[in-house]
Amino acid sequence: MGWKNEYLDLILVPSGLLIMFGYHLYLLYRCQNHTDTTVIGYENHIKTTWIERMLQIEPKDRAQALTVIGSNTTAATSMSSTSLALSSLIGAWVGSSSQNIFKSNFIYGDTSPSTISIKYISLLTCFLLAFGCFVQAARYFVQVNFFISMPNSEIPVKYVQKAMLRGGYFWLVGLRALYLAISLLLWIFGPIPMFVSSVILVVIMHNLDKNSDPLHEFHSANKHSLLKKIGEEISAVATAIEHHERPNENGSSRVSDPES
Repeated sequence: MGWKNEYLDLILVPSGLLIMFGYHLYLLYRCQNHTDTTVIGYENHIKTTWIERMLQIEPKDRAQALTVIGSNTTAATSMSSTSLALSSLIGAWVGSSSQNIFKSNFIYGDTSPSTISIKYISLLTCFLLAFGCFVQAARYFVQVNFFISMPNSEIPVKYVQKAMLRGGYFWLVGLRALYLAISLLLWIFGPIPMFVSSVILVVIMHNLDKNSDPLHEFHSANKHSLLKKIGEEISAVATAIEHHERPNENGSSRVSDPES
C-alpha cells in the first residue's frame, strides 16, 4: 500500500485545527486565571471602569459615551453584513460549476467531490458563526446605549458592565471565527497551506493577545464623586457669601456719603 495525497488531509488538517483550538483553550485559561496577562482582560478592566465613570455624570452630559457605543454598534453591524455577504458568496460558489477548478493537479491533496463539499461547508459554517456573533454583539451594544441614555433611573452599574462585556465577547468570537475561516479558505488549495496558515495565525494571535502592561489602578468612583460634590458645595457657599457681601458694601457707602 503506497502513499496517497489524500493522507495529507487526514494528517495536516486535524493538526491545524488542533493547534487553533488548543491555543484558544490556553487563552481561555489565561483569561480566567491570569487576567492581567491578556489584552482581553486589560480591555475589560478599562471597559468596566469607563462604564462606571459614565454613569456618574448626568444623562444630558453622556453624549460622548453614546458616540462611543454607537461606533461599536456600527462596527458590529458592518462586520455582520460582511460575514453574511461572504456566506452568500460561498453558497453561490458551491452551486456553480467553477468549483471544478480546484480539482486540478496543482492542488497537492484530496480533490474528491466529498472533500471539496466538506471544505465549502466548513467555510460557510465559520462565516455564519461570525455573522451570528456580530449580530449579538450589536444587540448588546444597543442595550448599553439604552442603559446609558435613560434619564432619571438608578440602573445598577453591574447590569451595564455585564451587557458591555458580553458584547465584547461576541465581537471577539466573531473575529476568531473569521480567523479560522482564513485557514479553511486556504484548505481549498490543499492541506499544506491550511496547516502553515494555522501555525502562522497562532503565532500572530499569541503576540497580539499577550499583555505586558500592568493594570492601571483607577481611583474609586465614590471618592471622586464625593470630592467633586464637596468642591461644588464649597463653590456655591463662596458664591453666596460674595453676593451677600456686595449689598452690605453698597449700603455702607451710601450711609457714609451724607456725613461727608
